[in-house]
Amino acid sequence: MAGETTSGSLADSMPLIIDAARIRREYPPIVAKLFEYHKLPEGTGLSWEEAELSRFTAQAITETTRLTNYQQYADTLRVVTPTVSGLATLVTDLVLARMSKVVRAEMGPLMQDAIERKKDLDCLTTIDGATNSQPGAGVTLAASTISAHKANIEGNTTEGGEAPFYGVWHGWQAKDVADELRAGFATYPIPAGFSAEVFRNGYSGSIDGVEMFVDNNITIDAANDAKGGVWARKGGLFIQGRGKRKPTVRDEEYGGGAEKAFLFDEYGAAERLPNAVSVLMRELLSDATAPTV
Repeated sequence: MAGETTSGSLADSMPLIIDAARIRREYPPIVAKLFEYHKLPEGTGLSWEEAELSRFTAQAITETTRLTNYQQYADTLRVVTPTVSGLATLVTDLVLARMSKVVRAEMGPLMQDAIERKKDLDCLTTIDGATNSQPGAGVTLAASTISAHKANIEGNTTEGGEAPFYGVWHGWQAKDVADELRAGFATYPIPAGFSAEVFRNGYSGSIDGVEMFVDNNITIDAANDAKGGVWARKGGLFIQGRGKRKPTVRDEEYGGGAEKAFLFDEYGAAERLPNAVSVLMRELLSDATAPTV
């Protein structure tokens, strides 16, 4: 055959060699480690249970007062029941024998990453259940909202929250606050200090004593809104059950032999509700439209 020989001419003779492999990047799980953590001990039933004793009320008395206004001990039971999350894989021996080694080397963390992502999403669902939600759908988030959330948690009359205070927001919510802080020095020289730091690196850290964490596992809905949250540490409960288990099973009947792998984790997340009132956790609902240039 006349003509030049190029790679296209001998395409069928070019071997396919995988030179590198990567796992699609996961957003790190944030919320579970910021809730109050308890381990459900073995042999103690299916649920973690906490008894909350109601407050007493004291009164003024005089020398002739007969104190017969007895205060009754009363309790409320709080129950968190961990549930099991899991996933399974089945890989035939033929795949394991023939697949690229660089790809196989990257497969290990995938199951663990999936469990951790689900755990984070379950904790975010707990925050979504908080009664109070500000500033509102379609509203641009401002630092003052986070301060207001913290003040309401800290100063409410049902049970004031105490430090530490934590918050999570989507990165696009965080950018709105960073833009707010940058707006004041857009046309003026930037002195050394906090303003200059925000200009160089964006916003990170605490606002009015609330340590804020970006969690991009937060879902952005069809209206471009996101739901983060602010809470006192004791406002969120994370109850660990049996913990992670990863059993493997051989299946010789399937395709000439296969490896089945399972990963299970038992846990529960809940809001702590003093006297059945949502006061230690507040939802951070605001606009989270994708930034534009």
